Amino acid sequence: MSLFRIFLILVFIVIAGYTAVVINNHGMNLFAVFFGDMALMGWAGQFNLDFMFMLAFSAIWVAWRHAFSGAGLLLAMVAFLGGSPFLCVYLLIIIGQANGDMR
Repeated sequence: MSLFRIFLILVFIVIAGYTAVVINNHGMNLFAVFFGDMALMGWAGQFNLDFMFMLAFSAIWVAWRHAFSGAGLLLAMVAFLGGSPFLCVYLLIIIGQANGDMR
């Protein structure tokens, strides 16, 4: 479990740093670029569509884990929009709450 925690922390640091550089170089117009690439029907768009479905799976899992409660649905929206940075933090929190017991 320790290696997984280290991996989650590294992923969070890498994606946060990469995102900061992209925002600095290109601004905050993520959605225009994201959906624009999908509209072009190229490989970048295919990757974005695939990634969007992975975000949806993450959001549905988070909502299910919280029994589709109001808080669970709110967390699901954050999961969908927050991507791997959200999931890294979320998993670190629930691993801590479970004392590392995967059951």
